[in-house]
Amino acid sequence: MTITATAATAPTTSAAADRRTSSAGEIADELCAVVCDSLRRRDQREKARRYVRGLLSTPGRKSFRNMAGDIGGTASEQSLHHFVTGSTWAWQPVRAALAGCLEAAAGPPPAWVAQPMAIPRSGAHSVGVEHRFDPHRERMFRGQQAFGTWFTSAGVVTPVGWELLLPGSSYEESAVGAVLATVRRAGGAAAERPVVLDIRGIGTRSTMNRFAEAGVPVVARVAAGVGAGAGAGAGAGAGAGNRFLVRDAAVPGFGGGERGPAEILRSVKALGAPVEWTDAGGAARSSWAVGVRVMMPDPAVARRRELLLVGEWGAGAGGPAAELVGMWVTDLVRTPVGAVVRLTKGGLRVEAVAGASGRAVGLRDYSGRGLGGWHRHVTLASVAHAAVALAGLERDPRA
Repeated sequence: MTITATAATAPTTSAAADRRTSSAGEIADELCAVVCDSLRRRDQREKARRYVRGLLSTPGRKSFRNMAGDIGGTASEQSLHHFVTGSTWAWQPVRAALAGCLEAAAGPPPAWVAQPMAIPRSGAHSVGVEHRFDPHRERMFRGQQAFGTWFTSAGVVTPVGWELLLPGSSYEESAVGAVLATVRRAGGAAAERPVVLDIRGIGTRSTMNRFAEAGVPVVARVAAGVGAGAGAGAGAGAGAGNRFLVRDAAVPGFGGGERGPAEILRSVKALGAPVEWTDAGGAARSSWAVGVRVMMPDPAVARRRELLLVGEWGAGAGGPAAELVGMWVTDLVRTPVGAVVRLTKGGLRVEAVAGASGRAVGLRDYSGRGLGGWHRHVTLASVAHAAVALAGLERDPRA
């Protein structure tokens, strides 16, 4: 079976938009026929298809009741509810199959993008709900904190893996464990592509070591310094201990001991150059970027290795702006700085898509109490999102 991604188009008429919506449903049926093959029973596969169709067709919030009203009534509500919350089918094979389908349809992604997704909740009964700090947006909220791993090819941006931060669990461990599990399940060449960890302050020594041990290249966002981007309940102190040794004898700071990333980057700002990239809307942009070879001090000599610390400033008239807008550390030490910066822009595409078509398929809409139900819901919502992406609808602001 071949699933073809639809190219982005100019704004459409209402009739054309209806045809493209219908196309998303047809693509969803084709996807379900492949990715749900691991479900043992035919009735389970049919319920999965109906659930995905309900996510695509139901307006507003994708609750069991709302979807059942759209596709079959009260009996359907009970059936959908049990299929997601009370059944035992495994979601991991579905996600792995989805990643394979996407690569076959849209080509290999240059990188995976891991990004947090805050899910506000006012109640106390949904799984994983706490009053917590969201480092990505630097504010407190009450709700669930999820981590998504996104497939980001030239024409398709859609999630293929998820984890939910549970009370008492490590913010960093949940984020890192989620993306490594997704990449391992994808297997083959997909497991060798870099991961962009667009998560504030996640670029710590332990994170970099985990990726090195797994043999997966990584570009990880780092925090400015002690206490930056951290707060109660969600990785307090994330990135707080990040210190680096400058390894390039030709730049300031070499031989000067451990220093914070912002201090190092500002000292070499004048050595940077403009970098051209494309934003989430397709517009050409420019930044000022610099890279410097560093090492994270580690008590274990065997784990000490050279990394590339990259800083980005907005580009002003003829030079860099004053504000340092991004700091990243990567083991892609032979990759040009401009290429590293362009890889990080996958996070902007993910953020734009998660805020629009992510709402349209109900990625944040599950409010049940069980963790298994949450995983099954976001897995099927990811299949629906992939259908939207392959149909080209995620690029239409009205979709």
